[in-house]
Amino acid sequence: MKSKVAIVNKDSFAQAIEQLGGLEELNTPNRKVVIKVGIYNPETKICTTPKTLEAMIEAFDKTTDILVVESDSGAGPGLKRLEIWNECYSGKVVPFNLSDDPDTKEFDVAGESVPLSHVLFKPNILVSTHVPRRYENTGDEDLMNLGSIIKNLLGLVPDVKKFRFHNRLPKALLDMYEAVGGLNLAVLDGTKVYLGKEERRTIVTPEVLLVGKDAFAVEAVGAYMVGFDPLEMPVLLEAQKRGLGEINPKKIEIIGDLETPKKMVLQAFAEL
Repeated sequence: MKSKVAIVNKDSFAQAIEQLGGLEELNTPNRKVVIKVGIYNPETKICTTPKTLEAMIEAFDKTTDILVVESDSGAGPGLKRLEIWNECYSGKVVPFNLSDDPDTKEFDVAGESVPLSHVLFKPNILVSTHVPRRYENTGDEDLMNLGSIIKNLLGLVPDVKKFRFHNRLPKALLDMYEAVGGLNLAVLDGTKVYLGKEERRTIVTPEVLLVGKDAFAVEAVGAYMVGFDPLEMPVLLEAQKRGLGEINPKKIEIIGDLETPKKMVLQAFAEL
C-alpha cells in the first residue's frame, strides 16, 4: 500500500486523520498511547504546540491512558521540560519521564547496550511529534542527519550523554526504531518552521501539519519542504536499506498543498 502524508491547516488535525483512513486500529481502550514529544530547551519553544498536542489527544478519544514522554538531557530533567504542555494534562493524559522508569529492556543501540523504558513497546501505540527545522546553508551531512521525527527518537536514550551517538546517528536512531517495533503515527507540526542557527535564526509560519502512519514518509516530505533532498539524507537512506518505510517523495501520496509552505520556507532561508 502506498504511503500517505496528509498536509492540512494547523487547526485541522482531525481532517488529516480522516484523510489517512482514521485511527480505528490504534484508538482502542485496551492500548495505551505514548506520545514522544521533542523538546530540548523549553525557552526556545522549538517544539509541537500545546494546541497541536491537544488535537492529537482528542483524536485518541477511545484510549483511556496517554503518556506524553521525554527523558532527562543536558537541558534539564524530563518532567521539567514537559511542563511546556501542562495545559494538556489530565487524569487521562500524564507526563512521563523515560529516565525514571526502573522497568526497562536492554537493546543493542549502535554497538552498546541501552535500557529502553517498558512504555515504548507494543502493544502500546507510539507517536512521534516534532517541528520542521533546517539549520545551516551547507551540504554538511551531519546537519542533514538531524531531521525531526526520527531524530526525536534520540530522546529514548534515558541518560543525559546522548551526544555520544551523534557520530553514528543513523544506526542509533534506527536501532531504537526497530527495538520498539516502530512508530504508529508521525506528526510534524509546521505551525512554525525554524531556520538558521544562533544569530542567523529566523522563524517562518506556514501553519500546516504533516501527518502520516509511515514515519519515514513524513520525515521525507518534511525534509523536502525545508529544501533537503530526502534521498541524500543518511538516516533516511539507512532506513530505506532496512526496508522500514518510503523516503522518495515521488512515491508518496501527498494529500494537500506542499508547494506553498515549501516556497515560503525556501524564500526565508535564502534571505538568511
